[in-house]
Amino acid sequence: MKRILVTNDDGVHSEGVHALAAALAPLGDVTIVAPHMEASAIGHALTLRRPLRMDKLRDRVYEVDGTPTDCVNIAFTQLFHAPADLVVSGINKGWNLGDDVTYSGTVSGALEGALLGALSIAVSLERSRGAYDFGPAARAAAAIAEAVLERGLPGRTFLNLNVPSGESRGMRVTVQAKRNHLTVVDARTDPRGGSCYWIEEGQNDWEPHDRSDFQAVKDGYVSITPLQPDLTAYDAMAHVEGLKDMSEAARR
Repeated sequence: MKRILVTNDDGVHSEGVHALAAALAPLGDVTIVAPHMEASAIGHALTLRRPLRMDKLRDRVYEVDGTPTDCVNIAFTQLFHAPADLVVSGINKGWNLGDDVTYSGTVSGALEGALLGALSIAVSLERSRGAYDFGPAARAAAAIAEAVLERGLPGRTFLNLNVPSGESRGMRVTVQAKRNHLTVVDARTDPRGGSCYWIEEGQNDWEPHDRSDFQAVKDGYVSITPLQPDLTAYDAMAHVEGLKDMSEAARR
């Protein structure tokens, strides 16, 4: 049986992680290892300055007082004693599209799985003001997971799924959208007269692109974006070579 690790950043008690685990159960032995509380927008953080604890809540369900990245590392070393066959992170309450993947704990759970040698998928669902229906997203994730287990993925590649609410019109393979970022920080005064700050969601102005993940979900499709940990800007290599030559000439 395939060993499947399910994690998230909404916390071990989120309905999304359990809906995902149930949908993946026909594909292998599923174990949930997730943060004991919400760890959204924590990115690829790894806890290094304090010890971590893992508690078993029930059969194959564990909580860790850390980040999604911590959860993957502890699961691989303390429960599986090797990388899992598949890591699926989610189902997140709210999309993780475009540039926002760099902040996402959900995406980082899958990223860590890929770095450690596992097939990995991140899954996020459109934010809802009412109750979430995780069923369609869980079924989409299970369908992609089954295909990934059968056909694999290129090395150091993982998938980022974003799912519209309700039944989708199908699936699209996409690229990351680009957003015009505008930082919004609300400055306030605490009860003792000190300054404090809330970082709020910035401007949500996406650049048009027919192949983007944002456009896909807006059109009602499940977006499937292949991602990789290599952040090298290959198109900029020649330009930076020129900068290096200028710098070396200036030092002579």
